[in-house]
Amino acid sequence: MTLLGYVSDERYLALPEVAVEISNGDSHWTARTTATGAIHADVPPGDYRVTLAKDGYGAKHVDVTLGFPHQFRLLSDQLYGYIWPKWVRSGDEGEFRIHSPEPYRLSLWRHGAAAEETALIGWFDEHAPRATVQVTPDGDYTQTGVRFNEKGYVDPSHRQYVTAPDRSGLYYFHVEGESGARFSFPWVVAPREPTAPIAVVASTNTWNAYNNFGGRSNYINASGLPSAPVLVPRLEMPRYLESSFSEHALPDDAYPPLSFERPEPLNQVSADTQPDDPIRGRQPCHLAAAEWRLLSWLERNGYDYDLYSDAHLHDGTLPLDSYRVLVLSTHPEYWSREMYSTVRSWVHDRGGKLANFGGNVADCEVEFPSPDLLHFRTQVAAGPYESRMHRTFRPTSELFGVVFTSAGAMTGAPYEVIDPGHWAFHGTELAKGDLFGVRSLHERCPGGASGHETDKTGPHSPQGIHVLARGLNPGDGGGEIAHYSTASGGEVFSVGSIAWTSAVLVDDGVSAVTANVLDRFSGRS
Repeated sequence: MTLLGYVSDERYLALPEVAVEISNGDSHWTARTTATGAIHADVPPGDYRVTLAKDGYGAKHVDVTLGFPHQFRLLSDQLYGYIWPKWVRSGDEGEFRIHSPEPYRLSLWRHGAAAEETALIGWFDEHAPRATVQVTPDGDYTQTGVRFNEKGYVDPSHRQYVTAPDRSGLYYFHVEGESGARFSFPWVVAPREPTAPIAVVASTNTWNAYNNFGGRSNYINASGLPSAPVLVPRLEMPRYLESSFSEHALPDDAYPPLSFERPEPLNQVSADTQPDDPIRGRQPCHLAAAEWRLLSWLERNGYDYDLYSDAHLHDGTLPLDSYRVLVLSTHPEYWSREMYSTVRSWVHDRGGKLANFGGNVADCEVEFPSPDLLHFRTQVAAGPYESRMHRTFRPTSELFGVVFTSAGAMTGAPYEVIDPGHWAFHGTELAKGDLFGVRSLHERCPGGASGHETDKTGPHSPQGIHVLARGLNPGDGGGEIAHYSTASGGEVFSVGSIAWTSAVLVDDGVSAVTANVLDRFSGRS
């Protein structure tokens, strides 16, 4: 019996007991996949139509040349969706692309001070049974994108567009099936023209780095899908069989790009979630759900801002010179050298004010081979390099004042005040040795505002940098709150922690420091 290929789902898990029909018009064969998802049949090499079906998954026809193992992919019967492009300017169109085994209701919400429904897009069923079920490409579509709406949408009137709202911000599409099943996906809407003194950058590169839809992320099968789908992850995947970072030991060119054009199951926010609610789940605490907490705080405290994506900073859509303050949030780990150079020039040459309310900042350089792809220069740094960004371009701490180290990772702790006389602590009544950042919404690494991953000053930090507070994380792993000024009048303030934004709504000290930084940088005080 010849191995014709494998069948796997959207997680690249093997699918057993898939019914398979193979035809070339004259002859027909049938088979069922084995426990490993393998298709075995005595079929000579050539061109065939292969039909696959399994309960709980969308059926599929594929025209394919058989003669070497082919990777067939099926989608499970659950809600998935995304908008394309995932970041736009006000007034631009986006196409919503949704996979659903049942009719669904779609609404658009703005996640600002609270979650607020801004538009009901409508109900969708396309009339025919299961017509809202999508068909993905075969193979490794983490590199090509899932291409929702390409099949069965030949008529332009079937394509599904929505115009971006006038108001900039973080929006979410909320999908609800007739059964009550739900899925949500984000949309970053930048202004058509600047409207506020503060520009906030959503860490959309990091969102993509952790997106494992299709079976790959920058942390799972980073160097490519294995030749056969996974059946028992704990016994087969390098992530569980080797050092947690062994996959990142290869040269940069060993890592295929990751497409933005995929659903993001790890990046959901429920429509009934309130900003003050704990951030549930392993991944939301460092992705869009945590970034929303800072946006909510900004709006509740009267700070006007415009929201942009990493790609907007990379390609120049974000006009830095039109803003007084640039705010980074939560987990801005993946930056292009264009992003780094643009911000560095703005801060050091033109007096820009950078407020970095995140951790593990600009640790790794990325490249945009095209607008829908991201390539990670992810090989670990060694020897004299403080970070992967330093290995490929410039030291991270040269711009941000701090750089990630593994000490303190996956822990949470409050900060201890080192210099209470610094303007960042004005009005807080905090004294030297006092603790703040005790309260947090972060459930993955509970314990305080210094956590999850933390950054500290280092040999490449600018001269004159001032450390104001330090987290009490074990192993001297606390994030350092640091500030420095440039000769041009620029300033950089970094908090050194992913968990900062998870504390800003519930901890008075974190809130007060955040306000003091923004008041000084924006000229509000």
